[in-house]
Amino acid sequence: MDFKEFKALVTARAEKAGLADYELYYTSQESTEVSMFNGELDSFTSSLTGGAAFRCIVDGHMGAAYTQELSEEAAESLVLRARENALTLEKEEEAFFAEGGAEYPDVKPVEYPVLGAEALIQAAQDACGALKTSHEKITDRCSAEALTEQTRTSLVNSHGADLSWTNSVDAVVLSAVVSDGKEDNDDYDIKVGVPASLDLKAIAKTTAARAADMLGAGVAPTAACPVIFSPKAMYSMITTFASAFSAENARKGLSALKGKEGEVIASELVTLLDDPFYPESPYPQKFDGEGSPTRRKELISRGVLNTLLYDLSAAHAAGKETTGNAFRQSYDSPVSIQPYTLVLAPGALSEEALLAKCGSGVWIDFLGGTHAGANPISGDFSLQSEGFLVEGGKKTRPVRSFTVSGNFFTLLKNITALSDKAELPRPGLPAVASPAVLVEGLTVSGS
Repeated sequence: MDFKEFKALVTARAEKAGLADYELYYTSQESTEVSMFNGELDSFTSSLTGGAAFRCIVDGHMGAAYTQELSEEAAESLVLRARENALTLEKEEEAFFAEGGAEYPDVKPVEYPVLGAEALIQAAQDACGALKTSHEKITDRCSAEALTEQTRTSLVNSHGADLSWTNSVDAVVLSAVVSDGKEDNDDYDIKVGVPASLDLKAIAKTTAARAADMLGAGVAPTAACPVIFSPKAMYSMITTFASAFSAENARKGLSALKGKEGEVIASELVTLLDDPFYPESPYPQKFDGEGSPTRRKELISRGVLNTLLYDLSAAHAAGKETTGNAFRQSYDSPVSIQPYTLVLAPGALSEEALLAKCGSGVWIDFLGGTHAGANPISGDFSLQSEGFLVEGGKKTRPVRSFTVSGNFFTLLKNITALSDKAELPRPGLPAVASPAVLVEGLTVSGS
C-alpha cells in the first residue's frame, strides 16, 4: 500500500473516531552506500527505513502512536492507540497543529539521481584511485565511500495542511592516510554531488595535503593569545552550542540566552542566520516537522539577538509566531527545535589579512571532545585541538594535543575579525557555513 491510500484510511478512521484535532506524519528513506578500502570492495549496504506517526488531541491531551506498516489494519490500530494514549494522560499540556492555507516558499531541491550499485562502486573505485596518486606520502590504507539517498516526507492534519517533500543526495567520502615513516596521520572530506561530475583528483590532493601538513606536529605553548578558528573548527563550535538558540531550552532554563532577545550578545561584526535554503546545503526543507513554513531569518544581527528558534508550542508559550524550526529526527521521534543551516556572515578580510591581524597566536583546524568538553547550557568549553602556530602573521609549525578553553557566549563578544569567505565543510542537519574567525581572550594549554 502506498502512502496516499494509507492517508485516506487513517483520516477516515480519525473522523469515525470523532477526532477533530489530528495529524499524520510520514517519512521514508532509501539509501545505498558502497565502501572501498585500498581499491577493494569493503562493504555494500542498502536500506529502506521509515514509518508513520499519528498524533491527536483529546480533551487537551496529546496522544501519539507509530507504525512501520502501511495497511488497513495498521491504520485502524494507529488511530485507536493514539486516542487511548491521549485519554490515559493526566497532565494537561497545550498542543498545537499547523494551520492549512499557509504560504510556503517556492523552492525546489537539487534533483540528484538515485544511483545504482554499479555507479556507486565505480565512484568509490575512482576515488580510491585518485587517493593513490594524491601525495608522495600517501599509504595503501586509504578508503572511499560513495552513497545515494532519497528521503520522502509527508504531513496531513485536520486543520487543512496536506504537504509532501522529496529530497535526494549523492556524495563521496575520501579518507587519506599519510606517513613519513615515523608517524601516520589522516584526514577526510565529504563532497556532495553526482560523483561523475566531481573532480576527485583535486579533492584527493587537497585531503592528502591537509593530512600531510600535520605530520611532525608539536604541542602549542600554554598562553592567553589570539585564536583563529578555521571554518571547519567553527562548524564544530557552533553546532556544539546550537541548542542555546532553542526557545524551548530557554523556557526550561537550559540556555544562557533566556530573556536575551533584543539584547547585544555578540560583537557587532557578528551576524548569524538560519537558512533552510542555503545553496550549498543538500538538505533544503520548505516545511518543518509540524508542517509550518520554513524561512530564512537572522538570529543575530550585528551583535543583537533578534530571535530564538520556535516551534508551535514554544511560540504559543512566548506569545510569538513559530519560526518554522520544529524538527523530527525520525517518524517516531518527538518534536524538538533545531536550525537548518546556520550561516555566520563573512567579514572583509582575506585569509592572509586575517593572519596578519592575528600576528602571533594559534590557528585551529580541528576541535575534538565536544560532547565531554563543552557545556551547552553555560557555554563553557575546554576542547582538544590541532592546527598551526601563527608567527609573524603567517601559519608556521603544526601543533596538536593542546586544549583551547573559554566560553562560547564570551567568544561571540570577542570576535575581532572574520575572513571574507564562508565555507560549509560538512553537510548535515544542522549544517554550519562559516568564515575563519579571529577571537581574543582565549586560553591555549599545551606544554
